[in-house]
Amino acid sequence: MSQATKRKHVVKELLGEHVVPSDQQQIVRVLRTPGNNLHEVETAQGQHFLVSMPSKYRKNIWIKRGDFLIVDPIEEGEKVKAEISFVLCKDHVRSLQKEGLWPEAFSEVAEKHNNSRNRQTQPELPAEPQSSGDESSSEDDSDLFVNTNRRQYHESEEESEEEEAA
Repeated sequence: MSQATKRKHVVKELLGEHVVPSDQQQIVRVLRTPGNNLHEVETAQGQHFLVSMPSKYRKNIWIKRGDFLIVDPIEEGEKVKAEISFVLCKDHVRSLQKEGLWPEAFSEVAEKHNNSRNRQTQPELPAEPQSSGDESSSEDDSDLFVNTNRRQYHESEEESEEEEAA
């Protein structure tokens, strides 16, 4: 199976499937990612431990801080105590909350997490001023997006006149 086909099936499985955690499984929140396909998580009871990402999710699904997971416990692990069995998206979280299966400790965190994602994906745009007549808006660049990752070069009119004269 090619990498693209594998990725397609893994993503389809995660997005389409409705999962209810079994008795052994638990819902956890990702705190940080130390690397090597390991993630530090927190349970609803406040326990912190590492979970491993199975090979089918590696380089196909990206997990970041604040995401929620369903994990299966590993008995022989000292530091790594569980393995990721499912990554929960916001639709899964909502359905688990409606069914009453969502841990109370994560209720406020999930709401804040969803609200912050909504704000990030839908930025408020300023209202455009009404222009009258044939005014040229090309001279007023104050409403343009400024990339903060680049140095800002300010060119004065005096410098540009000197360059044109030379």
